[in-house]
Amino acid sequence: MIKVYASASIGNIGVGFDVLGVGILPIDGALLGDIISVERSDSFSLYTSGKFFHELPTEVENNIVYHSWKYFCACVGEDFPVSIYLEKNIPISSGLGSSACSIVATLVAMNHYSGNLLSNHQLLMLMGEMEGKISGEVHFDNVSPCFLGGVQIILQTSSIISQRIPIFSDWLWVMAYPGIKISTLEARSMLPIQYHRNDCITHGRYLSGFVHACYTDQESLAINMMKDIISEPYRSQLLPDFFSIREEVISLGALICGISGSGPTLFCVVNDQLIANNVANLLSGRYLQNDEGFVCVCRLNFSGVQILSE
Repeated sequence: MIKVYASASIGNIGVGFDVLGVGILPIDGALLGDIISVERSDSFSLYTSGKFFHELPTEVENNIVYHSWKYFCACVGEDFPVSIYLEKNIPISSGLGSSACSIVATLVAMNHYSGNLLSNHQLLMLMGEMEGKISGEVHFDNVSPCFLGGVQIILQTSSIISQRIPIFSDWLWVMAYPGIKISTLEARSMLPIQYHRNDCITHGRYLSGFVHACYTDQESLAINMMKDIISEPYRSQLLPDFFSIREEVISLGALICGISGSGPTLFCVVNDQLIANNVANLLSGRYLQNDEGFVCVCRLNFSGVQILSE
């Protein structure tokens, strides 16, 4: 049996709409992602378990794992009858790259099962295309860091989809999922079709300044550049008390607070464990809306997708 773990990710990380993404892992070792197991069978079957499996479609044909398996078989030109076991440990429509976890883990597991018929570049292309089937547009800011790890900048040229950029090693990422759902398709519909020229110039300055700060080890400059003028002004209305909560976590010492991907999860960057704990406690009391919500302190996932057994 081949077993693969794909962890959560943060798309955009504020300043890099559809261009930056970072892979994360809870520091307490908890699973925040999907585990896919594949074994030989006479016909295709899909079994589900995990903390959030109850959120999955009841029909197998509506599950992204099934579509990822089917797409892989079509791309390599061979049908693989297998049993797939999905352990769903990340909520759907949470802004944590839930669909990316399922896509990445399934395609990597199937590629290993088939004897690595596809290169990493080909796999990543498939992953982005599968994301596009969900959100309506091909994008890589979740699948790329989930697959390859670290902070990825999406270049999307003919030969290079993304590359890793440096990041500050002492940063901790406090994630708060309130327990409500916002689909990527819904969140994208909130954005304007066109932006003012001045906004485009400002966004370009922030993004290039952030990347420059990462390469030159200027933490304060990186934080000052992590401003989202593309999506946050429009998507923030979907999140409960976003601006007041952001002010509170900043007053506790958080360096930045933003929307993870399409939301509703928030991310806060801190560089001190005590501050991370205080921010996590505040978010637990102020941002969670129901029992499905949770807060966790994370570090960067530099290794990307993990092959647990093969």
